[in-house]
Amino acid sequence: MAIYAVWNNKGGVGKSYLTFQMASEYALQNPTTKVLVVDLCPQANVSSMLLGGIDQGEERLTAIHTTLPKKTISGYIDDRILSPYVAPNTGSNYITNVSQYNSMIPSNLYLVVGDEQLEIQSSKVTAATFSGPQDAWRIVHLWIRDLIADIRTSWDDEDCCIFIDCNPSFSIYTQLALTASDRLIIPFSADGSSKRAVKAVLALAYGVRRYPTDAQSDFFVNTNRYQMALPKIYMFVGNRLTQMNNSSAGAFKTVVNQIGDEIWNVWQTSASFFCVHPNGAVTPRNRTTFKKMFQYEVNDANTASVVSGALGIPISRLTAGNKTLSGRTVSVNQSQLDKQVPNIHDLVQNIE
Repeated sequence: MAIYAVWNNKGGVGKSYLTFQMASEYALQNPTTKVLVVDLCPQANVSSMLLGGIDQGEERLTAIHTTLPKKTISGYIDDRILSPYVAPNTGSNYITNVSQYNSMIPSNLYLVVGDEQLEIQSSKVTAATFSGPQDAWRIVHLWIRDLIADIRTSWDDEDCCIFIDCNPSFSIYTQLALTASDRLIIPFSADGSSKRAVKAVLALAYGVRRYPTDAQSDFFVNTNRYQMALPKIYMFVGNRLTQMNNSSAGAFKTVVNQIGDEIWNVWQTSASFFCVHPNGAVTPRNRTTFKKMFQYEVNDANTASVVSGALGIPISRLTAGNKTLSGRTVSVNQSQLDKQVPNIHDLVQNIE
């Protein structure tokens, strides 16, 4: 079993879209393995896509949010707020088999539905870290790991693969996602702000200072204080990278290479932050082998990417032709699918 957090300290890099595609494709490639998505982003975008997209998915999401007892991540957080320091063992109450709502999703994919109430609950979660027993901070930061443990117990500890979709903000629920995960997937887009955001991830989670005088995050300080394991960096994914004319492609490539250099520099000083994969693989010895192991690129399929998320159809199951999207007819070309489907397939082949 592996637990992957998908996070970057920047919005708009396609974290939820990538989580949707990776989880769906992993479930397709591994039909006998249970796949779980935990939606820890208050926008609940990955939940919406999995449940059917911009129209049907949103309707289904609203129905789930308004049904009591609430079968969402916020329902579980409510349980934990009532019992902050002793696990209530209720996590298995909050899983949804996605195929019951969306026939395009494999039957082995499950979801802990996202919920905007996370924002309102966050102050109570934070408050729980300051009261109670001496190690309250540690206990609270393991709530999501407890949730996952409950679900795995209900599955008789069967082999499974878990993806946690994170909010870009380094808020308490993002921190809970990181302490629940074993491995970190960092999506980025080819722009200067993504480069800064990658640096922020390394600073906030791993204490990598940009300047010697920089203060380190409370999260990094406390995970060290309580000797809590941080997720190992598994891969950086250039997500939905635009390829237009030669000049724009060259500009994008330059930024991607600069981000790659930033990651390579961290590897050279702090290789322990990274997860060498697959199991048994030789540790990279140079920039080329490092890039092959840790850096991936997913091309933008343009209209096909939009339609895939908006209709809740995984890109590898989307077909070319006219599609109806919010009452409008949109055309998906096979050439668009050919840009991204192989990328997603190969990316998931490298997830253990």
